[in-house]
Amino acid sequence: MNTRVHIIVSGIVQGVFFRANSRNQAQMLGVKGWVRNTHDGTVEITAEGDKEKVERLITWCHKGPPGAVVNDVVAKWDDYKGEFKDFSVRY
Repeated sequence: MNTRVHIIVSGIVQGVFFRANSRNQAQMLGVKGWVRNTHDGTVEITAEGDKEKVERLITWCHKGPPGAVVNDVVAKWDDYKGEFKDFSVRY
C-alpha cells in the first residue's frame, strides 16, 4: 500500500549532512519525494512510497546521520499522490 508523509525533524539537523543522507536513505528504500532545510533550523521531508519503506525512513529520521542530534520527529500522514519521480534535495 502506498502512502505519503510530511516529516519535520528538529534538533541539530542542519550542517550535519542530514539532507544528503536522507536522500541516500530514501533512494536505497525506493521512496520518492524531497528534503530541505527550513528557516527555523528544522529539516522538512515529504516522502511517498510503500508504507513499510516510508516507515523505515521515518525510523531513520529519529537517529539521522552521524553528527545529528535529533530532538523530535513529527510525521503527518496524507493520501498518496504519486507526484514524484525520484527523491531530491530542495534549496
